[in-house]
Amino acid sequence: MTSSELWTRATAERYDAEESERSSAAALAPMLDFLAELAEGGPVLEFAIGTGRVGVPLRQRGVPVTGIELSPHMVAVLRRKVDEETLPVVLGDMATTVVPGEFRLVYLVYNTITNLLTQDEQVACFRNAARHLVPGGRFVIELGVPPLRLLPPGQVAVPFDVSEQHLGCDTFDLVEQVLVSHHFTRDGDDGRYRRGASRHRYAWPAELDLMARLAGLGLERRVAGWDGAPFTQESAQHISVWRKPD
Repeated sequence: MTSSELWTRATAERYDAEESERSSAAALAPMLDFLAELAEGGPVLEFAIGTGRVGVPLRQRGVPVTGIELSPHMVAVLRRKVDEETLPVVLGDMATTVVPGEFRLVYLVYNTITNLLTQDEQVACFRNAARHLVPGGRFVIELGVPPLRLLPPGQVAVPFDVSEQHLGCDTFDLVEQVLVSHHFTRDGDDGRYRRGASRHRYAWPAELDLMARLAGLGLERRVAGWDGAPFTQESAQHISVWRKPD
């Protein structure tokens, strides 16, 4: 077991509805194009596959996908979409769980590396990715850049969403390099809000590059989005690709 917080049944049942915008065909198309190109027709492994938001449509494109997922409740939702033979999933954590076979690509999207709350476990995740890759294979991470530039002196909270249905802010522990995402989500039409929170260990791109080096991987490419836009000092996120030597 890792330090990742386990997604509950209630959270898993709500997940697809709450992520419907990110799950649309238009939103997923650039990501799927990016991943399919890197897979080069070979098998791929998704760390923290969840309900299959990415893995299922990638499999529908003909890319052989295997998943690792910590929460059985998330896998139960995925199984309503696709069977085990079509898209096998191993229950376990992404830092230590090993699945049979070798892969052209391992990928980890939507800030999920931050679910591992210690640096040691994040390093182990890189090593686990490298363990599964064939020579020349690649590890891809999608991750936000920590928004610490938005923090004026003395402030510990940064809002990231203020809308009719959702209020969200992050609070930061700058010593432990941990943020807590706070969510207030409106349920139904009665005006009541459901409160939730999740902990994350944020990391800078340079720190991830060092983790990759410790795992024997080298940075091949870093862009600001799945469309390949250049990564700059103003970028709010990055897509990073590390390659295992031939």
